[in-house]
Amino acid sequence: MNQETRLPRNGKEGALYGAIIVTLTALFMTSSNVILAVGEFNADVALTILKTLPIMWIIAMILEPVLVGRIAEKLVVKFTESTDSFNAKILFRILFTVIGMSACMTLIGDIVGNGFHSEIFSHFLTNWPRNFLIVLIAESLVIQPIARFAMVKLHASQDKIIKTADVNVH
Repeated sequence: MNQETRLPRNGKEGALYGAIIVTLTALFMTSSNVILAVGEFNADVALTILKTLPIMWIIAMILEPVLVGRIAEKLVVKFTESTDSFNAKILFRILFTVIGMSACMTLIGDIVGNGFHSEIFSHFLTNWPRNFLIVLIAESLVIQPIARFAMVKLHASQDKIIKTADVNVH
């Protein structure tokens, strides 16, 4: 997977790839959790989502690479072989990342939305399975493919520039 066009090849690309995934996931999950908590979508709910989204985005952008992503990578190595396909490794990475991020963000989201309260853990036990399943499906079918598509397009553009430069040199 060294020259895999669907994944980032360096730190800058990794930041872009992560930002795409975190932005789409944070937007989707913040919106769905606020709407589910309130029971409807209206102007006040939209304003709440807009206020909450930057906070959740920052938390997720820190939490994924610093903690959850590192644990997920170690688990992927533990549960896969070097001969396993790209898709198998990606699915394991998605699964482990979604387990960790959905657990952390369900807890943190409740604290951000409602402050510290005595029912945090009971809310977690009822909300986390729903959040996990929603994010797993969204990441697997929509969010990760969008991020990988962006990487493919970025790498194709870079390769085209390199080929043009090589032709101009000769």
